[in-house]
Amino acid sequence: MSTLEVQGLSRVEGRAVLLHDAAFTVPAGGVVALVGPNGAGKSSLLRLVAGVATPDRLPADAGPGSPARVVLDGVELLSLRRRERARVVAMVEQDARAEFTLSVRQVVALGRIPHESPWAVAGGDPALVDAALARTGLTELADRSLATLSGGEQQRVQLARALAQEPRLLLLDEPTNHLDVRAQLDTLALLREIASTGITVVAALHDLNLAAAHCDHVVVLAGGRVRAVGEVAEVLTPGLISQTYGVVADVVTHPRTGRPLIAFSREPGAATTTPDAPARGADLSRT
Repeated sequence: MSTLEVQGLSRVEGRAVLLHDAAFTVPAGGVVALVGPNGAGKSSLLRLVAGVATPDRLPADAGPGSPARVVLDGVELLSLRRRERARVVAMVEQDARAEFTLSVRQVVALGRIPHESPWAVAGGDPALVDAALARTGLTELADRSLATLSGGEQQRVQLARALAQEPRLLLLDEPTNHLDVRAQLDTLALLREIASTGITVVAALHDLNLAAAHCDHVVVLAGGRVRAVGEVAEVLTPGLISQTYGVVADVVTHPRTGRPLIAFSREPGAATTTPDAPARGADLSRT
């Protein structure tokens, strides 16, 4: 079976370990959710997988760690040159913005750069650019300036740019941020459609219900560590959610889809747990 394997990814700032020896393996060609509280390390992990940031060595008192590896279908991505890696991996970061005043079409055409000769005239492959615009519902906005679009529309432009890149691995950091309910559902439906073509999609999500409704697998981060990995229904249990987020969770079956549906509450008088780390004494790796 084709897989995405991540091993030994750490991020350190000063003496603070933001991400500790992250490792997981998931099937390729599906939609994977990265979930966890604020500060859990989701964005850091995505940037390391993409090669946008370089893995750090852990401090001596944090343990030796493992060699940093990101392997997709047997190919070690971190060993590829930047241009070669950009032909395989595309990333859409939070609130991505173009540095210059560009039209929507020009921004999407930037995704073709890794596939073009260094001496080629800028502009990308028109057919592939048009296809990416159509797939994201941006054809009618193609000639608009990016700066005139709403935050949600700009996010779609960046997704179109990533699709024009023709990646095998698509990474997204909070792709539903700033979107209304309908736009969130449309975005997640599009990600599922993209995965159905064989592209592996990994998205950091805050909303556990979106992850439960639209993703195949989930990777749970807390306190900078990977705490659980697996299929959505197996991982997003009341116990794990409580330990990770410090809330009471009831997981039921959605009456229409049959997927997990999560309701959250705080027990009156319950002790407050730190939201950015698992409950004290919890060993989520055994969940």
